[in-house]
Amino acid sequence: MTPLLEASVALPPRLAETRVHVSAGERIAVIGPNGSGKTTLLRALAGIEGQGAVTVGGEALVAVPPARRPQLISFLPASRDVRWPIPVRDVIALGLATPDPTRVEDLLERLRLGELADRPIDRLSTGERARALLGRALAARPRLLLLDEPLSNLDPAWVLRTLNYLEEVAQDGTAIVMALHDLSQLGRFDRVWMLDAGRLVSEETPGDLLASPRFAEVFEVEPDGTGWTLNPSADRRSSP
Repeated sequence: MTPLLEASVALPPRLAETRVHVSAGERIAVIGPNGSGKTTLLRALAGIEGQGAVTVGGEALVAVPPARRPQLISFLPASRDVRWPIPVRDVIALGLATPDPTRVEDLLERLRLGELADRPIDRLSTGERARALLGRALAARPRLLLLDEPLSNLDPAWVLRTLNYLEEVAQDGTAIVMALHDLSQLGRFDRVWMLDAGRLVSEETPGDLLASPRFAEVFEVEPDGTGWTLNPSADRRSSP
């Protein structure tokens, strides 16, 4: 089966040449220490910066017309700092190439934003803004979703609701590539891309990755059954 996403991208020195592929409906978690290149990789896959080639659904991203792009690929940045005094329903509608009030209302309901629909987005809490911006990213039903820390600033219930909804989206064939820090959620994904110092150093299933020595080396922690414990060898490396 031909992958939905095929890419070879780079942005030296922040991101070495990275070759990846993603199948339709696949959920990929992108992890790594701070500064490892997660955001840079997502921005390169979105065609925002970097060099290389990105193909989605057999179409070269650079050749996709602006009007068609929202149906093919959507990128949600990590920043929730929105300064526009635009109503939430209009923010969601910005994700559509053509008006579709029914789709906007559906997302307002799914993300429980109905009571906030007419409130300016810059008057919302950070978590509420995160949900509204996710709605914008989902609006056009893109074939590929690139999400940078979409779970940040969400309370535990909304972390689970968001992951449940994204699972439904993936079941409809949308591929999801998501950067995240909450390693306890890795089991919700099909594969994990682990980055370190601007390089993709591992592509494994969550279970295989968490049990690997490479994970302990990169993150300097190990799972201990109830959470995480510092990797003793990493502490020795950082000692004077």
